[in-house]
Order: sequence, then C-alpha cells, then structure tokens
Amino acid sequence: MHNIKIIFSYLKPYWKRILAGIGCLLVVDAAQMVIPKIIQHIIDTMHQPNFTMAVIFQFALLIFILAILMAGLRFLWRLLLIKNAFKIERKFRDNYYEHLQKLSQKFYQKHNTGDLMAYATNDLRAIRMLFGIAFVLAFDVVIMIIPALILMGSIDLRLTLYVIIPLPIVSFIMIFFGRKIHNRFRKVQENFEKLSGRVQEIISGIRLVKSFVREKQFSKRVNDHSMRLVNQRIGVVRIWGLFFPLMFMIIGISMLLMLYFGGKLTILGDISVGELIAFNSYLQLLSWPVIGIGWITNLYQRGTASLNRLRKIMAEEPDIYDDEKVVNMSINSISGKLQVKNLSFSYDESKTEILKDISFEVNKGETLAIVGRTGAGKSTIIKMLTRMVNPPTNTVYFDGHEIYELPLETLRNNIAIVTQDIFLFASTVKENIQVGNRDASNRDIEKMTQMSQFSQDINAMEDRFDAVIGERGVSLSGGQRQRLAIARALIKDASFLILDDALSSVDTETEELILNEVKEYQKNKSNIIIAHRISTMKHADKIIVLDEGKVAERGTHEELVKMNGIYTDIYNKQKLKEEYEL
Repeated sequence: MHNIKIIFSYLKPYWKRILAGIGCLLVVDAAQMVIPKIIQHIIDTMHQPNFTMAVIFQFALLIFILAILMAGLRFLWRLLLIKNAFKIERKFRDNYYEHLQKLSQKFYQKHNTGDLMAYATNDLRAIRMLFGIAFVLAFDVVIMIIPALILMGSIDLRLTLYVIIPLPIVSFIMIFFGRKIHNRFRKVQENFEKLSGRVQEIISGIRLVKSFVREKQFSKRVNDHSMRLVNQRIGVVRIWGLFFPLMFMIIGISMLLMLYFGGKLTILGDISVGELIAFNSYLQLLSWPVIGIGWITNLYQRGTASLNRLRKIMAEEPDIYDDEKVVNMSINSISGKLQVKNLSFSYDESKTEILKDISFEVNKGETLAIVGRTGAGKSTIIKMLTRMVNPPTNTVYFDGHEIYELPLETLRNNIAIVTQDIFLFASTVKENIQVGNRDASNRDIEKMTQMSQFSQDINAMEDRFDAVIGERGVSLSGGQRQRLAIARALIKDASFLILDDALSSVDTETEELILNEVKEYQKNKSNIIIAHRISTMKHADKIIVLDEGKVAERGTHEELVKMNGIYTDIYNKQKLKEEYEL
C-alpha cells in the first residue's frame, strides 16, 4: 500500500495528461470492439440479395477509417503516457540526487560510489517501466476485459462461461510467479550494485592496480561478480520463460473450448457463423489482456523491488541539518571572529576522546596555525568548523553566535577550505577554479592563479585555462593540484580561509611565495593553517600545538621555540633535515 501511495503521489502532477492519454486509449479499445461486430454483420448478410460489392466497399472503408483513427490515437496515448514515465524518472532522479547532497559523511562511509550509481541507473530504469508501460497496460487490461466479456456474453452467455473457466488459474500463476520474480529481481539489483561498486573502485584506482601488476587478480574479481549477476539474471529469465508459456496454454485451452462448444452451437443454429467469428475475435482481444497481466506482474514486481531499494536510501536521515528555528533566521554572513571553548569530542564508534578541552580564539584579520603530530586531532577540528562533523553544543562560536544558530549555507559560504585530499573535477582548469565562484571573471581567475603560483604551469599548457585536467586532476602533479585548489579557495573571497596541510607537495620556496600572497590578500580576514612544516606557520599571529588531543602549547613562533617543548623539538628536527639536504 505504501508503494501504491508513492506511485500515485508521483502521478498526481500529470493527471491532465494521464486523463487525456486514457481517453485516447478508451477510443482505441472501443474501435477494436466495433470491428468484430462489422465483420459479423458482413458475414451474416452475405446471402441476402441486396449484398453487393458496394456494400463490401462501404464496410471496408469504415474499417480502414477506424484503423487510421486507432493508429493516430495509439501514437497520441503513447506520447502522453510514456512521456510522463520519463518525466517521473527525471523527478525521481532529481529527488534522489538532492537527497544524496543532504546526507552526511557517516552515510558515505557506509555506501560507496558504485552502489549509489546503481540506484541512479538500473533501479530508476525499472521504476520508469513501472510508471510507463506497466501503468498503461493496467488500464488497457481493465478497459479490454470488461467490454470484451460483455460483448461475448451478448452473443451467447453459455459459451462465454465455458471459455472463461480456465482464466481464474491466471490469478494463482500471478501470485506464485510474482513473488518469485520480485525476490529474484531484488537479488539481481543488489548484485548489480556490488558489481558497479567494484568496477568503479578499480577504475578509480587503476594507477595503483597497474603499478602493482594486479590486473589479472582484479579482472578475476570482476568476472566472478559478472558471472554471479549472469546466473541470477538467468534465474529471472527461467521464471519469466515459464510464466508466458503457461499464460499462452490457458489461452489455448479457452480457444479449444470455444471451437468445441461454439461449433456445436453454430451447427444447432443457436448462434450464426458471423457471431461465432465475432466471438472468436473478442476472445482473441481478451487474450491480450491475459498476456498483459503477465507483463504487468513482471514489470510491477521489478519496479516495486527497485522502489523498495530506493526507499531505503530516501529514508536515510542526515545527521547534520538546520534546525527549524535556524531556517527562519536572517544571518547571511560572518565577519571573521571565531571562538572555540572547552571542546571535547569522540566519534560515535569509539568512546576514546579525540579532542580534550580544546580552547582557542581567532579574531578578524588574524592567522592561527595548528601544529601537531599525526592523529593529534587537527583535521577533526576543521571538520567541526565547517560542520562536516557536528561539534558538541556550546563549544564553537562565530561572531558570538553558536555554530548551530548559523544556517549551514551561511556557515559554509563564509569559509573557504583547502583540504589534504584535493578533489578536482574532470573538466577544465577554469571550470575547476569557478567552483569557488561561478561568477568569477577571467581577470579574477588569472589573478588567483598568480597568487597561488599556478600561472606559469597554466601558460605551459596548450589550451591554458581551457585545458582538461582529467578525472581528479590526473594530468597534474601533486603540487599543481594543491595550487589549483588554493586558487579555487581564494576566488571564493570568504571571511575564513582554512589551509589543511594544503602546501605539503609544494617546495619551500614556492610555499613562501604563496603564503606571502595569501597573507596580503587575506589581511582583513581570518585564516587557519594546519601544517607539518614550521616554515608554513612561523609567520602566524598565533600557534597552538596539539598533543594527544590536548592543547599542549600556545604562543607565537618565537615564544614556542624558547619553550623547549614539542614545538621546539619539531622545529629543530626540521631545521636539521633542511641543513642535511643542503
């Protein structure tokens, strides 16, 4: 019942087109019911003296006109009703994509890209068939069965009762095979999801696969998944292959009964030859709905299996969202003041605290640097500032507003971030930079690339800003990807700039140039820099050192060096390494 409610909710906006399409379908089916009556009249009046070639021509012309009318209206109802199915599929796909954008990081840790793509392709195709062909067939079956039975009964009620004796068996076949098809098709879709995920994962990591010479091993994995999918599809085909012959057998039994009892009634004179032929024509028309029931069963079971799978995804609730009160608030910007107070945090899966009583402050125009060993919790803090992970309440404040008082859109619009894991789209350099600001002019784009020290690399490319960089920027080096990402962040012109280990692949000389440009450009804004190199953060206004989730030290570069603590140890080691490399 829930599936039926969903189906009708998606059909409701197109009710005018649906009614028009059903109207055309009604006229087509009515015309089909008239033709056997015309043939009956011709056969039964052939022996009369006034039956001439002119009469035959008149009836033939009438049948021809009906055939033209049926052809035109068939085209029209297909255009009206099947077109709706594509529109509904698009609406499903849009809703699905919008829902995916709302879901949080936790959801994407459980579902890989290939699985989610399977929902957007195979499952939505099955749903489209449900809303298209299956929906039309359902109406056509009802429209055809009732008039055909009435007209057959008007010829001879006894003969009608004889020929419909086998038809109730159809119900039992539908129930039995319907469940089988539903369960088997669900397994097919689940395995297709796994296969899509496996192929997507291997293609994404193809360089790693090649470098370790593991092509054969991964090919075998894909082949194994493919073979399981083939076997499951063959299982569906077996059921489907048995289903239709049984339906045709039932129709054949009805035909046999019609010939035996109808022939006897004709010999006895209870019905005319024309009536027997008309009855046979109506039985032929009735055979289509019987076959159609089988097709509807298949499409419905496939469609609802996919609909149930999609419903599970759509039922996923984001754990990061705007509170109802926040939606109505008019905070559209933040100026650049950040306060973090007594922040302690642990992920749901672990009771171990990653952060313990963290406090710091960044005023407008200041640069805060965060340093610490791997696993100290630096990136977790950044995730909380952008609410990729929800911080505890009353711990993070922007301009005096607690973070939960700010709409997500406002918060993220005012923060530009370059993360450790650089993601670039498989498009041009220009399009990747414009992700930060889609209205950015060519002049602004050039300026940002100069600031990020990426302009020389662009000039060396044949198509410059129109150069396609490949999936995830595969044609660029690690340093080039980082500099492109910095240009993308700078062009956003946000109140906060966060560089999370964003210069690790850049040499120290280029790093110095970038930081000087960024410092000048961001002098009236707030900046947070996370880095392993002391050279990256030594010009920061404030530095905090994290150790085992706590703020172990804080101060300026000069103050921290004099403390002879963790920072001094890191500084001395890096200084020694630089001297050794020289």
